[in-house]
Amino acid sequence: MNNLRVNPWVSRLAWVILAAVLGLLVQMAQAASPTATCPALLNHTFDRLQDEKPQSLCQYAGKVVLVVNTASFCGFTSQYKGLETLSGQYKDKGLVVLGFPSNDFAQEKGSNKEIADFCESTFGVKFPMFTKTQVTGDGAAPLFKQLTAQTGQKPRWNFHKYLIGRDGKVIDQYSSMTGPESKTLLSAIDKALKAQP
Repeated sequence: MNNLRVNPWVSRLAWVILAAVLGLLVQMAQAASPTATCPALLNHTFDRLQDEKPQSLCQYAGKVVLVVNTASFCGFTSQYKGLETLSGQYKDKGLVVLGFPSNDFAQEKGSNKEIADFCESTFGVKFPMFTKTQVTGDGAAPLFKQLTAQTGQKPRWNFHKYLIGRDGKVIDQYSSMTGPESKTLLSAIDKALKAQP
């Protein structure tokens, strides 16, 4: 019985093809995985305010994101109107405003439904809002822990703002005193929208 011998060149070619196919499969798996293209800062899930259905913040990857902790009974509550205007003006250019109601400063006592009704009926809020969230202290949501760690500034009051660039990195943070119509904030948003991820 003759021994069948494989040409070494054929053997090497088979290994090259196999390695290429495996590499391609790995790339395809990474592209299909939401975490592959989702920045760590956005790799979180929160329940939507209106229906309490889980929403991944990864859906905002590649956008400029303005994160705001909000409250219904605060001296800054009227900023909802400016935030909605900001969202409407810049949404098509790539900005998304994300609101996180919080009772950390004892000015958001209502249920999620009451908060949703208040925001919609009083200020016509249509930008994404999430269920009541802790934004300071040991129990703060991981997103706010990351924002605090990266900026060195935790929310000191309601309507604290964090601006995140298209690359998923924090650009800056702004106190409650910086309103949505602030030239400083608008300038930073314009600059961030022009930047490539």
